[in-house]
Amino acid sequence: MSEQQTPTNRRDRPSFADEADIDLLVAGLRRFERGEIDAEQWRACRAPRGVYTQRQEGLHMLRVKLPQGIASAVQLRALAHVAGAWSRGLVHLTTRQDVQYHFVRPLDLEAALRHLAAAGITSAGACGDTVRNVVACPFAGVSAGEAFDVTPYAEAVSRHLLRHPLASSLPRKFKVAFEGCGEDHAATAIQDLGFRARVRPEGAAAAKGFAVMVAGGTSTLCTSGALLFEFLPASDVLALAEAVVRVFHARGDRKNRRRNRLKFLVRELGLEAFRTLIMAELARVRREGVPALPFHPDLLPQEAEPTGALRGPAGIAAVAGRVAVGPPGPGSPTVAPDLTPPPCALASFQATNVRPQRQVGFAVVTVAPLLGDVTAAQLEVLAELALAYGDGTVRLGNDGHVHLRWVREEELPALFARLAAAGLGRAGAGSAADVVACPGSDVCELAVTRTGGVARLIEDRVRNTFGDLALMEPLAVHVSGCPHGCSQHHVAAIGLQGSVRKLGGRAVPQYFVLAGGAVDEGGARFATLAGKVPARRAPEAVTRLIALWLAERAEGERAAEFFARVPERVRAAIADLQDLATEDAHADDFVEPGAGSEVQDGERAA
Repeated sequence: MSEQQTPTNRRDRPSFADEADIDLLVAGLRRFERGEIDAEQWRACRAPRGVYTQRQEGLHMLRVKLPQGIASAVQLRALAHVAGAWSRGLVHLTTRQDVQYHFVRPLDLEAALRHLAAAGITSAGACGDTVRNVVACPFAGVSAGEAFDVTPYAEAVSRHLLRHPLASSLPRKFKVAFEGCGEDHAATAIQDLGFRARVRPEGAAAAKGFAVMVAGGTSTLCTSGALLFEFLPASDVLALAEAVVRVFHARGDRKNRRRNRLKFLVRELGLEAFRTLIMAELARVRREGVPALPFHPDLLPQEAEPTGALRGPAGIAAVAGRVAVGPPGPGSPTVAPDLTPPPCALASFQATNVRPQRQVGFAVVTVAPLLGDVTAAQLEVLAELALAYGDGTVRLGNDGHVHLRWVREEELPALFARLAAAGLGRAGAGSAADVVACPGSDVCELAVTRTGGVARLIEDRVRNTFGDLALMEPLAVHVSGCPHGCSQHHVAAIGLQGSVRKLGGRAVPQYFVLAGGAVDEGGARFATLAGKVPARRAPEAVTRLIALWLAERAEGERAAEFFARVPERVRAAIADLQDLATEDAHADDFVEPGAGSEVQDGERAA
């Protein structure tokens, strides 16, 4: 697209889908079913196209990408239809602005993907050793504190690397993020390639560019991204992305899967040697000619103010009736419509889930679904509310949140009433009463523990113990079912990592309790181990740490800063919860919260 063809309305995005991706997946499935390829060959075919196997034999998890977390009302409806027709009636919102379906049968994959493709949604690169979804700050374009809107650059990189000849055959997955605010909402410090917007004077003008971080990551060998460029001119974004992908493709470790992320290559070579490789490759890319940005790098496409409601709002009772209909699928949440929330509920919601835009008179409204799970009916309602009160789109965060933008401040009460009726009016976004959790071993083959049950208990315990105070204080609590950290628990103020211990020959589900993690302007600070507690004691451990912070913090001290400053006090606060002797064990110690039976030996080995 030439500069002259750049759309002024960025909400009208061209499709990211390509039917050829689906054709290849379906052909691979048919060959696998006929016995022409083995399971590993089928995995190599399906994983780069967003399909993983589940713990349940013969069923699949399907992950689809929403670049920069942006979804139109049409796309929300398509996502909802697939959830109801070919999944379990809900979607899980991930920490990479993706959408996951579970319990998808192989014979339904084609229909689901073609329906999504018709709405411009793709699964290409959603899984496997690929360039994954390129994420961006969900407040880009409307944040009062951003250097500039990073969305157009992030989208340009998404399109350049989508179906790139090298991007689906990398040594390991490769993650990219863009951030324009001072606060790192997109967690650029834990990405393989992170771009932070910067502006610097050049004569009488102000030039746009990026500070570039490289080789960050969590899980094994948690690493904060290293500074590759203090200021990369914005016009060089595509060239640099191309150069880094080429170097990783050529030099990454393809033998040892545990050591083949980019962070291991940079550690092996050293940052300066890696930088030399990148500069040489960047020069080569420039000589060969990299596709230019589809806009002038200093004259960005603008996100225009919506002219008015695109559709009238649904009635409150009608919203409640829609979300309450339909039998829940496996693990689906029970939706509790609230038709008469008290006035204090609106006040709490506005205090924690609403932030003003830089455009006067408008606000961003954050919807915080329980554990990032949204039913098909709720997706339909969100599509209607985006049209009625916003700009017809939503943006996903990296915490299971859905952001409605361009909401007129005077319409907040009406919007909240409908969110409450849809079971989506939960206040306390980003607090300890808003736990981020991966789907856990209910579906994931790698997970050790069932995260949903313990996360719900933590939320209930926090709300009951601390009341409104728990909702007003920002404190990230993230729960992962294994060390891989799909919930990003390594950079949470309080992170829980699922594990199992043996007691008298029986398996006891437990959680590593980590504290003090954060991602900010200075990079990533990783949570450190405070203790290992049986799963049923995890809610008590979390509430004790919160109480410790509230009682002993310095004025204005954030929870992550406090926990990092007093690790001895943190460990002492939960020390007695760790010990468990055979003679003292309770029957509940051998059963995960939310599970109906004891964990069997070897069932969920770490």
